[in-house]
Amino acid sequence: MVTCFIKYVIDPYKLREFEAYAKRWIPLVNKFGGEHNGYFLPSEGASNIALALFTFPSLADYEKYRSESFKDKECIAAFDYAEETKCIVSYERSFFKPMFK
Repeated sequence: MVTCFIKYVIDPYKLREFEAYAKRWIPLVNKFGGEHNGYFLPSEGASNIALALFTFPSLADYEKYRSESFKDKECIAAFDYAEETKCIVSYERSFFKPMFK
């Protein structure tokens, strides 16, 4: 099992647009066999940092999702939305092995 952690630097004046972007991706990750663990939007503290966590059974499953997402119409529309709105300034992607006990 592998969990992808994404730290986004967002435009704080486009929080509504970023939220719309995030809502698109939750069902898309699930569609490709992952389990979305949620987006975490700014509340207190930094106004330009958002996080996302989602889990796949393996790194190979995650890589398959990434490859297929670039061909999927709904995913392409989500990528295009972020580009059009410029709600994301940058992001970092890291991978973790979850531990539940």
